[in-house]
Amino acid sequence: MPFYQNRAEDLIMDYYNENTVIYLDGNFVKASAAKMDLYSQSLHYGYAVFEGIRSYQTRGGETRIFKAVEHFRRLQHSAAALNMAYPYKTDQLIEATYTVLSKNNLQNAYIRPLIYAPANMSFSKNDHSHIAIEVWEMAPFLGDKLLRVMTSGFERPNPKGFKIEAKATGHYVNSILASQEAKAAGYDEALLNDINGYVAEGPGANVFFEKNGKLYTPSAGNILPGITRATIFEICRNLGIPVEEKLFTTEELKRADAAFFCGTAAEVIGWESLDGETFKKTWNESLSKKVQNAYINLVVTDTPLSFSEFEQKELSPKAGRKDAAKDKLVNQN
Repeated sequence: MPFYQNRAEDLIMDYYNENTVIYLDGNFVKASAAKMDLYSQSLHYGYAVFEGIRSYQTRGGETRIFKAVEHFRRLQHSAAALNMAYPYKTDQLIEATYTVLSKNNLQNAYIRPLIYAPANMSFSKNDHSHIAIEVWEMAPFLGDKLLRVMTSGFERPNPKGFKIEAKATGHYVNSILASQEAKAAGYDEALLNDINGYVAEGPGANVFFEKNGKLYTPSAGNILPGITRATIFEICRNLGIPVEEKLFTTEELKRADAAFFCGTAAEVIGWESLDGETFKKTWNESLSKKVQNAYINLVVTDTPLSFSEFEQKELSPKAGRKDAAKDKLVNQN
């Protein structure tokens, strides 16, 4: 059975095979038979918007798309920011996504809705768009080991030059370059500053650091404020952990007790070091580790624990959840 794969170093990702079904413009079609116009404005100019969403098998055995409404609303806002036609209804897209998951026999999955443009080799506005929803099985995007992070030579784009709050495909050329630069230098991932020299975010994830019992994260304005980032705020409120948005430099970040990336694809993943400098606390003794565990609990139960309950239970990173790459898929058809 042939698979269509992405081979990056030792990672082999199976995206689809001849049985995979996607949602395309209102129809459920085989991924291997789906077509895109090679004259699409999206293909030539990076003019498209997308979302990254995850679904999980809950402890009760149900399939739940995490933060589905928030993700599809952001997709709509991204399309509006880029002047792309968007006639779709959130509830209809959520229903279609559950159907795609069911048809592909997936519960723990990564979900990629994409709004792309028709054939148009000019810069003029289109009167319609195309939509695709793809799903595949994917472990945490950055792995499950602590990351060795490098300050990138690339900066995040000037927010005056782009609609930085939109999740646009063209923005991710910057992410690809920064991530490839870090890996070529022997690191796991990159950290990008903004145009003013303050810490912004990772190539595809927001950043938090911990200092003296408090979490800090870059202010909005030069970042894509992620849905997982907002979820970290919710978790911290429930755990009684204070969080502050502020501007800070990599030098301040290096003096932190701990640090982590968060995003739908990456989930919550701690750092081992920044530019070769380790943090004061070990990951397992940090508050950030408790936040990571609470996130893992949340996505499979949708019911966050209070701080006292969490202290007593102290979930391990894999408690109540099967590894996405090994989970036995349950037929939902």
